Amino acid sequence: MRRTQKAQRIAAQLAALYPETPVPLDHSDPFTLLVAVALSAQTTDRKVNEVTPALFAIAPDPAAMAALPVEEILACIRTLGLAPTKARNLSAMSRLLVERHQGRVPSSEAELEALPGVGHKTASVVRAQAFGIPAFPVDTHIHRLAARWGLSDGSTVERTERDLKALFPKASWNALHLRIIFFGREHCPARGHSPETCPICSWAAPAPRARA
Repeated sequence: MRRTQKAQRIAAQLAALYPETPVPLDHSDPFTLLVAVALSAQTTDRKVNEVTPALFAIAPDPAAMAALPVEEILACIRTLGLAPTKARNLSAMSRLLVERHQGRVPSSEAELEALPGVGHKTASVVRAQAFGIPAFPVDTHIHRLAARWGLSDGSTVERTERDLKALFPKASWNALHLRIIFFGREHCPARGHSPETCPICSWAAPAPRARA
């Protein structure tokens, strides 16, 4: 099966499985989404959703977050991985949002990636989910599944993103990246996975090469 045909079949199967694509991180606006995504690095969405209510109660916007001592931010997020670094980044990021962007989250990729603690994936998620700009954020689930399904060679996250953007229509990117994440969590884990019983790997995974 050609890659393009395989991609079309995968997209249709995922759309049937997940007609709705809610953002897994709780948020109310672009700023709270930006904070939640920045906090999610090396941490589960569930844990982020456990700590952000208390944080957003005292710092719901960039000005309020910038006014908080770093220690107060850290106290709210201490249970997350890399909490001290994330607390410092949230403080610095919020100050820059106030100073450079009048307290608003920018929608441009370059301006987002210039903020402390905001890498390409975080910027892509915010652009896609807060502003509706087509983007294909590649997390560990997407990177793993794209390789398993033979849609990319798995060499780098950057390569995976380029390959997936080339295979799928731009209008589908924002919903599709969430659908792949949902599928990876529910059906296609990194360990203990049975390709033979997986709804997609069972037919999409390339056949193993025979040993010489």
